Amino acid sequence: MKSLLTLATILGLVTFSHAAQPEIGQPAPAFTLKDSTGKEHSLADYKGKVVVLEWINHGCPFVKKHYDSGNMQKLQEDATDHGVVWLAVCSSAPEKQGHMTPEAATANLTEVKSNATAYLLDEDGKVGKLYDARTTPEMYIINSDGVLVYAGAIDDKPTANAADIEGAVNYVRTALEEMKEGKPITTAQTKSYGCSVKY
Repeated sequence: MKSLLTLATILGLVTFSHAAQPEIGQPAPAFTLKDSTGKEHSLADYKGKVVVLEWINHGCPFVKKHYDSGNMQKLQEDATDHGVVWLAVCSSAPEKQGHMTPEAATANLTEVKSNATAYLLDEDGKVGKLYDARTTPEMYIINSDGVLVYAGAIDDKPTANAADIEGAVNYVRTALEEMKEGKPITTAQTKSYGCSVKY
């Protein structure tokens, strides 16, 4: 009986987790996280603005591909210059790859010349699991009405080779440009690639 109850509990949790996964065209899950400077950021604070969520782990070769080349920073800069709020989210648990103290994270942002609006710390992984984030990088775009309009990979070249950035279709850039022009997003969901999120 005990094992059956345990199984039912597990199945219940799986069902609940699945139900909580965000869907394109539906309101993005609400959250509040502190950034590397200790400031709180709630998704609700940015109602009326486009928000990009970037799942990040600077120890991951796929993340390094986009940062060492300057590709991610350029994308961040172009987006934020047009009023987009860019939130980098680290869901790496303590003692796992990519985890950094707030002080180390702040120093790292300067070192890599990040143009993100903020670097959010999700040490217990609650927000990552809320969004079903599975890889780094993994990207989400939320429109000014708080609706999730894109989820998936940064581009169509699932490798850790920076040489593959040239000629790649950048899904995030394309989606942001289409939104700016008032057009529907051509590709709203893709399969993300990269390292597993280190929950």
